[in-house]
Amino acid sequence: MRHLSFLLLTILSIGARAQDTAVQIPLWPKGAPGFESRRNEPEEAKDYWVKNIHNPSITVYLPPKDKATGTAVVIFPGGGHRLLVFNAEGRDPARFLNSIGVAAFIVKYRLFREDSTIYSLDREVKQDAYRAIRLVRSRAAEWNIDPARVGTLSFSAGGEVAALVAYTPGKGDPNAPDPIDRGDGRPNFQLLVYPGPLGVPATIPADAPPAFLIAANDDPCCATPVVSLLEKYRTAKLPVEAHILNGGSHGFNMGYRSNLKEVKIFPQLMANWLSDMHFLDVKDVKK
Repeated sequence: MRHLSFLLLTILSIGARAQDTAVQIPLWPKGAPGFESRRNEPEEAKDYWVKNIHNPSITVYLPPKDKATGTAVVIFPGGGHRLLVFNAEGRDPARFLNSIGVAAFIVKYRLFREDSTIYSLDREVKQDAYRAIRLVRSRAAEWNIDPARVGTLSFSAGGEVAALVAYTPGKGDPNAPDPIDRGDGRPNFQLLVYPGPLGVPATIPADAPPAFLIAANDDPCCATPVVSLLEKYRTAKLPVEAHILNGGSHGFNMGYRSNLKEVKIFPQLMANWLSDMHFLDVKDVKK
């Protein structure tokens, strides 16, 4: 088990050296529609978090070309919609995904609980989530990814953001002046790590994306959403894998800061699921 923990830390360390040049790309070149005047307002960042996001974006982490599988994951960090836990629930997961050949795109979405006077979950945050996935698909050829294998990875409140696009139709407007907005904004699969309670729909539609779910049993917030989603997925007879860890509480991030062995190895469980679902098969990748 010590070997597994050391391996994960090594992977993250290698990723840290390889990804110093990660690029941040605004979701809209001129700013979010209706809020263009706020796009130049600086973000606030300290320690592990980022907030004051008025120009939503994706930060691009691409795997080494010799490892690339063609699969991509759009990451929604948590933070209670008041901030984003950008490092531990954005950057670190991106580096891990790169180590297994998956392209990663961290979304800085607008925070409706930080500035509820102008933003809402069902309007601006949902708009950011759809736009992020559509933007990634629109540049699939450039980033060497398969547009039919674009999933999401989300943590805590980020799971509530992921739910906005997972259970509703994602087809864009065919008449939209911006070609990106004409694309599909629904993920092909989703990875949910202690997802928030607002992310549980009344029912799971028959075409919902396959899901990997995990939370700790002693999580006061987000064990129940995993159990509920598992039951709803099983009722819908859709592919799902769920793990309820004995301990770990809330916010164990990528596991490596925990003293619990079951928490430390959870990224490998996620990688195993991706492999078993054939999302790690090399496809349409130019070497």
